[in-house]
Amino acid sequence: VQLQASGGGLVQAGGSLRLSCAASGRTTFSEYTLAWFRQAPGKDREFVVSITWSGGITDFADSVKGRFTISRDNAKNTVYLQMNNLKPEDTAVYYCAAGYLRYIHRVYAPNEYNYWGQGTLVTVSS
Repeated sequence: VQLQASGGGLVQAGGSLRLSCAASGRTTFSEYTLAWFRQAPGKDREFVVSITWSGGITDFADSVKGRFTISRDNAKNTVYLQMNNLKPEDTAVYYCAAGYLRYIHRVYAPNEYNYWGQGTLVTVSS
């Protein structure tokens, strides 16, 4: 499985960005969960949001609930992270990840995910 993340950039507080994660290398991702993690300088990588490929069940970190949404395009094997009302504390490198979790959700530990894309930097200025 290969994951290609894109869409990061610099935005002012209150602004929006959309990240994309294109997945390839499998005929189907139906038993996978796709997730976004982020890592700020000097901090551990933390869970942001996930979506089960089959069923579209989503889980959000409390810090982003109501501001971030996740969606998928099955035809394009792509997951999107829409980030609204961004705050300076959202500044981090964002990573997409895929885990062969077989429909299990509420999985928040990075080591449960098997594949990782390169990070994309999101910087929110105050």
